Amino acid sequence: MTGHDSLVLRVAGRPVGRYVTRPELPVRLSPRPYLHPVTTLAGTAVTEFSPADHLHHLGVGVAVPDVEGHNFWGGRTYVRDRGPTELDNHGAQRHTSFQLRDPDGFVEELRWVAAGTELLRERRTVAATGLTATAWALDFTFSLTNVTPDPLTIGSPATNGRPGAAYGGFFWRARKEATAPRVFTADRTGEPEVHGSRADWLALTGATWSLVFAGATESTRRDPWFVRTEEYPGVGSSLAYDARPAIAPGDTLVRRIVTVVADGRLGPDDAETLVRKAVSQ
Repeated sequence: MTGHDSLVLRVAGRPVGRYVTRPELPVRLSPRPYLHPVTTLAGTAVTEFSPADHLHHLGVGVAVPDVEGHNFWGGRTYVRDRGPTELDNHGAQRHTSFQLRDPDGFVEELRWVAAGTELLRERRTVAATGLTATAWALDFTFSLTNVTPDPLTIGSPATNGRPGAAYGGFFWRARKEATAPRVFTADRTGEPEVHGSRADWLALTGATWSLVFAGATESTRRDPWFVRTEEYPGVGSSLAYDARPAIAPGDTLVRRIVTVVADGRLGPDDAETLVRKAVSQ
């Protein structure tokens, strides 16, 4: 496998996502494997890749803006008292191998490398599962192991001095349409109310599609949600919301996010029913 190596995820024989393992991308974009396009069962794309507003947004994947000062998010780095700054500090996630590779999912090994040094080793487990005739679920788990002799801390623009910008972790760049998508949880509606919450689940709905995200990591407090709808449509989990978590040498940080991908605009009751079914499978 060389160049733009990819595999296609399928649900009941239908293609629902393309996973690119070795993208040929500029260093400034922090090259990394990604899912794009991801589609509903009816074929509506619900991801964007390298859009003009944020070239470093690459569909669905894992991206972290600060691992001990190394940028695995892409673009500029937020520097305290300076703001967004162009730095030569970009890392890359390098596909090593597949431990499992089936039409409905895979288990992948990756190396996170920056400045010629491997910092983290990742095991990524992804599965696509049918839920109904109009909805399926993407189950995405990543496990990051510190392979250096020293602790590694994870930061975000928020921990570096930019309030409200705690992005970093699982991230889904959604489809951009003429009208901003609606975002809601079981008891909150709108970006200002949902952003930064620790809701069990969060829904993003566009003109003809819905995404419902749930943090499903076992034995771990739920990460706050990072949400954007007006500037651009995107949802992620915040690994470094108000402090820099540390991974000790040899230790592993694990996160699991389950996302329902549905045709149509779901309401709160249907969104909760589907996402609970998806998490329990």
